[in-house]
Amino acid sequence: MEHRGSPSGGPSGGNELGDFLRARRAALDPHRSGLPDDGRLRRVPGLRREELAQLAHVSPDYVVRLEQGRTRRVSRPVLDALADALELAPDERAYLFTVADVTQAAPARQPARQQVDQQLRQLLDGMHGIPALLLNRRQDVLAWNAAAVALLIDFSALPPGERNLIRLTFLDDAYRALYADWPRAARECVAVLRMEAGRNPGDPALTALVGELSVRDPDFRAWWGSHQVRGPRQLSKTYRHPVVGPLTLDVQQMSVDMQPDQHLVAYTAPPGSPSQEALRFLLQWSAHTADRQDDHATDGKGR
Repeated sequence: MEHRGSPSGGPSGGNELGDFLRARRAALDPHRSGLPDDGRLRRVPGLRREELAQLAHVSPDYVVRLEQGRTRRVSRPVLDALADALELAPDERAYLFTVADVTQAAPARQPARQQVDQQLRQLLDGMHGIPALLLNRRQDVLAWNAAAVALLIDFSALPPGERNLIRLTFLDDAYRALYADWPRAARECVAVLRMEAGRNPGDPALTALVGELSVRDPDFRAWWGSHQVRGPRQLSKTYRHPVVGPLTLDVQQMSVDMQPDQHLVAYTAPPGSPSQEALRFLLQWSAHTADRQDDHATDGKGR
């Protein structure tokens, strides 16, 4: 069932820097920032504009102009001061520098190539005991191995336009049900996509993806508006698989030198853990099921 609502616009929303500053300012506890209580009623959560200006040692009018999109040209020392005042995490600080105009505009990035090198396909197929995917920066699934199908979903059964991990996380009920903690996983997806939107705001496929998810899912719409950002990192995910039950896997992300807009993702279990045993059983079961299906297909053709 589709959820209707107003999309939040494209990836940048037209004023990504101002939107990000407002969101992070609203999320900051003024008492934790060491600001004195002046007794005035706070009509909005977080820091006031003048308080952010005070902490960053800039004028309130300058903060107003940044947030309203009347200027995007910011010096690196001022950006550092704003990042310190807003207590930004490393990913958030990097994102701030990405969406601000701190240097001459870089040449527009070309759309990511969708070709998959034959060597990468061979590598994926050779990783028999490790589910693995090849993704681009939008989290489109470009290639996968049999172990990834056993763990996640049969990507070959999906139209190419629907082979996107973030889209599946929000719009595919079976894929969504795999997550033991779906809200956490979904928020991470939004933060990764928001980071990429800041790096490449002119990507039409990314704009279309954000627009579709904003219209069809209210959680995505709300979390997109919160402007949380996160870059790639090593993490663990817990799944509730219909065949083997719960299993927790480490998610390894590796860049591809030959294709800078692509990265290899592998799912591994700690040695000797129950999750390793569950994953091993799942892959054996999947291979046995595939063999039986092949046998039935062969018998059918021979009759």
